[in-house]
This record gives sequence, structure tokens and C-alpha cells, in this order.
Amino acid sequence: MMDLQIKQVYFSYFDGLVLHNINLSIEAGEMVALLGPNGSGKTTLIKLATGVLKPSQGEIRLDGSNLSRLSRKSIARTMAVVPQQFHIPFSFTVAEVVTLGRIPFLKAFAGESAVDRQLVTNALELVGIAELRERRFDELSGGERQKVILAMALAQQPKLLLLDEPTVHLDITHQVEILELVRRLNAEEGLTVIAAMHDLNLASLYFGRLVLLKEGRVSTDGTPAQVLTEDRIKEVFSAAVKVEPHPVTGVPHIVVTPKGSATKRR
Repeated sequence: MMDLQIKQVYFSYFDGLVLHNINLSIEAGEMVALLGPNGSGKTTLIKLATGVLKPSQGEIRLDGSNLSRLSRKSIARTMAVVPQQFHIPFSFTVAEVVTLGRIPFLKAFAGESAVDRQLVTNALELVGIAELRERRFDELSGGERQKVILAMALAQQPKLLLLDEPTVHLDITHQVEILELVRRLNAEEGLTVIAAMHDLNLASLYFGRLVLLKEGRVSTDGTPAQVLTEDRIKEVFSAAVKVEPHPVTGVPHIVVTPKGSATKRR
């Protein structure tokens, strides 16, 4: 289990400030979803949390250690990332792609050990894609590729898992499969999870804590019931919605209010 502390963090690209005074305390074992419109800073915050980007001001601490003082290998041995896009320039098999997750643990000029190969097999089985291990990654469907990337992350045996839009471009079956697996790992293995999410309803169903960003600032931080209110969604997304209890779980469920032609067609 691992915690992440983000303290008074600012970040800017060449064209201006992107994140403003971000303060977040992610405790070990939490599942947290980052929400917000496009351009609100979700992906940038994920990249800062992984050490890929450095804050302009402030600091990020991983289990008490300043992230900027940790080596890339040290970070990769405790934290895994499932990116929004993942490209392999060669025609690797699924097993070969998942084996990339063991790189932080390999000794220089040495191949993977029997332990590494077993961990790759375990990751494939855990995600439910063991039968795909000899298939070519570039021949898979979008949902299958996302599972392979998740298996690669799990082969790192991380304590903290960061996901950047893990369900984007996936059909509803694969969306649910990915999030069910992540929630099970959180519950059974104590895996700390931070995910940038696009779908508010899926975030409400699977995450107990939501952080809503607006223009690079934290607008609201709390439970789905505290964050996903009609007024807050209208303020942040400029969208008229109705928020009702989910018919099965009771968590907030967002229904878009149709306008103009949509109302007339109905």
C-alpha cells in the first residue's frame, strides 16, 4: 500500500499555467477518480504524479519521499501507469508486451528470470487474457489491448496504479471488465488507484472519492454524492443534467437534459 501527497503544486507549459495550487492527499488503499472537462488538467496531474513532468512550484511525495529525488527505476518499482495511448513499434506478442513490465527489476544485460516469467503469467491470468499470450499485440481489438496494457502494469507488482482514461474508446462490456478488475485489486490487494475518468456515471459507480477539476483547480473533492450535484456539473461542464439515484446501487446517476430538436423528436 502506498500514499501520494500533492502539496501546493503549480504547473505550466510554454503557453501558460495549467494547474493552480493543487493540494491532494491520497491515502494508501484509496480509489480516487479525477474528473473534469477536456483541458482541465487531469492528464497533466497524472503525469506529475508519475514524475514524467516536474511541478513549476510545490512538491509531490510518494510514501513520504520527494518524488523529484527518486530515480525512474525506483518509481517504476512501486508505481505503474496505464496510459491513454500505448504504441509498440514492433510486432510483439502479448506475452512480450506484458514482460516489459518487468524491466525495472531486471539486472543489466540479463534476461528475465523464471520468477519474472511466472509474474507475467500471473498478470495474464489475473486480467483474464492468458489465452492471448502468443497473439500479436497489433492484431488485438481495443478492449483486448487495454487488458494487455493493464497486465503489463500489474506485472510490475505496483503499490500505486495510475490510469489515464482507462475506458476511453472501449465498449461497455470492456469498460465494466476493466473497472471491476481494478476495484477487485483495490479491495483484495490494497492497491491504491488514481484514475483520470471521462465518464461521470462510471466514476460514480466504481470510485468512492471523486476530485473534480475546473480550469486547473480543484473545484470539489469528496464522495460521489458530494461532487456530482446538478449545480456543480452545470458550473464545471456548462451542461444541464438531472442527478438521480442509480436504480441498483443508489449512487448518483447523471441524466443529460435534452434540448431543442432532441426534445421535439421524443
